[in-house]
Amino acid sequence: METTLQGVGVSHGVAIGEVRHMGTAVLEPPVKSIPAEEAEREQGRARQAVDAVAADLMARGNLAGGEAQAVLEAQAMMAQDPELMADVDRRIAVGSTAERAVYDAFAAYRELLAGAGEYLAGRVADLDDVRNRIVARLLGVPMPGVPDSDQPYVLVARDLAPADTALLDPSLVLGFVTEEGGPTSHSAILARALGVPAVVALPGAGELAEGTVIAVDGSTGDIFVNPSEAKKAELEAAAAARKAALAASTGPGATADGHKVPLLANVGGPADVPAAVEAGAEGVGLFRTEFLFLDDSKNAPSEEKQVQAYRQVLEAFPEGRVVVRVLDAGADKPLDFLTPADEPNPALGVRGLRTLLDHPEILRTQLTALAKAAEGLPVYLEVMAPMVADRRDAKAFADACREAGLQAKFGAMVEIPSAALRARSILQEVEFLSLGTNDLAQYTFAADRQVGAVSRLQDPWQPALLDLVALSAESAKAEGKSCGVCGEAASDPLLACVLAGLGVTSLSMGSASIPYVRATLAKYTLAQCERAAAAARAAESAEEARSAAQAVLSGE
Repeated sequence: METTLQGVGVSHGVAIGEVRHMGTAVLEPPVKSIPAEEAEREQGRARQAVDAVAADLMARGNLAGGEAQAVLEAQAMMAQDPELMADVDRRIAVGSTAERAVYDAFAAYRELLAGAGEYLAGRVADLDDVRNRIVARLLGVPMPGVPDSDQPYVLVARDLAPADTALLDPSLVLGFVTEEGGPTSHSAILARALGVPAVVALPGAGELAEGTVIAVDGSTGDIFVNPSEAKKAELEAAAAARKAALAASTGPGATADGHKVPLLANVGGPADVPAAVEAGAEGVGLFRTEFLFLDDSKNAPSEEKQVQAYRQVLEAFPEGRVVVRVLDAGADKPLDFLTPADEPNPALGVRGLRTLLDHPEILRTQLTALAKAAEGLPVYLEVMAPMVADRRDAKAFADACREAGLQAKFGAMVEIPSAALRARSILQEVEFLSLGTNDLAQYTFAADRQVGAVSRLQDPWQPALLDLVALSAESAKAEGKSCGVCGEAASDPLLACVLAGLGVTSLSMGSASIPYVRATLAKYTLAQCERAAAAARAAESAEEARSAAQAVLSGE
């Protein structure tokens, strides 16, 4: 019998296939004592396993490129954490086997992360994956991970580690469903980059029986278990219609009546540029520069290295707009040479611009590198600061840009509610705003973006979040300046129409989402988008807001 389940759709498209479950996690190794004379050998085994797993994660990152590479390199550093390895050695020295020492050391570190504030608690799944890989290697058993299959399937898991998501084969993995995660989790972001339909935060996903046929709608979050032939045909027809609309839609982003809404790409480095160009991105709306700094958490990259990487991205968009976010370190992106190790709540502490203002030499080097990278290029460079709280922050950043001789527009990200509430004040110091809806939702609703249990509050359709977007856009319009969205909200085609209706002047997203957004925007006039935006803001919940906007745009 056909039944319908509801999760959170995080990556567009429809997938129909049989369920295959993720490989089970490594079993807990037995408690077993070793003689003292074997300790050195066991310590060597542990180090070899750790190094091998770290190398494998780095290799997967190199193959995947882009955002996936930064995530996997961070995991590799996690595997080789000196304090963790010292704890492993100590446990072996008092009689543990290598596998048991690794398991117990990671368990202790896991408790520290889980209790160290919401951001770091969100890294627990990544830590568990590293532990499982090391223990599996020590035990000589298969790695937990994507199942082997000759036939295409829908992958179901409690959660997906970045190492698994990054190298999914779209010809075999039709889509995936997870029980944990949220719309802005690492797996969701990587799924969109791959173009794989995905639904997360589905209660009871693990109870779906192996081999059961399900249909996954990554746009709506609907899961149809044992779908009827009629339902399959309906979903396939809708998917075919979407594909045809995508193929027919080309050129700059605009509404049906010609109101321009530039569609830009979010990139993590040069590796992401080809996909952005192929998707027809009109530039880059968010160039995350962290990838350069994650290569070595103990030392900042040289000015020369930064110039080379930035220039590769800038050269790809002649006459286009490239918006660079300066280093956003802290919280879930700690760097040894910048980030305090003893903050009780890193998400609410020294991160983003606060970190850079505490280390002005790091900011100065980055701004100087950007200035040199843009020399002689016909590109419209814009540089923005993350985590701007007020006008004082905005002035400090603008002053730093001018002191570095940067010929570019200076902007501020709106990720903290205070920045939206005082947007006109901030715009006295900078020339544009860019809304990071992921963090703006997190701080507005006190809801960690990595925790599936609060994913409803991370929904960008929340009317309170739309109110803050509208306030920012209205302030920018009043000041004669621009206000874009570079958060994951921009990748939802229906929400993109609402954002345009709220007065947002550009939308930036993962490259795979650009064709969907372009095609949907082209179907509606600006007036229709404005009516849909008003209806969404008048709603009482995210679900009601989406339904209200859909009703307006469909003419119901």
